[in-house]
Amino acid sequence: MLALTGCSSGSAPAQDPASPQLETLDTGQDGVIAVGDRQPAPALSGTTLDGEPLDVTDLRGQVVVLNFWASWCAPCRAEARTLNEVAVRTADAGVRFVGVNVKDEKSPAQAFERRQEVVYPSLHDQPGRLLLQFRTIVPQTPPTTLVLDRQGRIAGFFAGEVRLSELLEPVEQIAAEA
Repeated sequence: MLALTGCSSGSAPAQDPASPQLETLDTGQDGVIAVGDRQPAPALSGTTLDGEPLDVTDLRGQVVVLNFWASWCAPCRAEARTLNEVAVRTADAGVRFVGVNVKDEKSPAQAFERRQEVVYPSLHDQPGRLLLQFRTIVPQTPPTTLVLDRQGRIAGFFAGEVRLSELLEPVEQIAAEA
């Protein structure tokens, strides 16, 4: 499972009125998008903050939680412990977490990961090119968290800081899907 996060204190997903596909973003309280309304996630690849190549499409068959974050983002700092906990608790269910560090220099981002003891890799997207690949569900500001189902479709969307009670159950639900 993949989740993405961004830096916003709001809880409503970003919507582009010109895009009729965004009508499917009514996720309900748990943030899960109905199976029939899910859209494919764009192919995301790049270099992690550790200098390793990472292609999210290589994780297809697993649930992927994408978290869009930045070191300067206060809600990102606040949710880091939650993301680590959900990553550890759901790993045996085939859930993988990938961070996407946006609009940030590499050194502060690496320091953030060390301070927060982040347990998963993060792609470094200083210019925001990975964000531009999203067409229907757009993670505009950190933190934003997306959950991709095993087919690589966007199955969950969380704008703003996520809490354990908001993220764990939806991730487990999506991981339990056939």
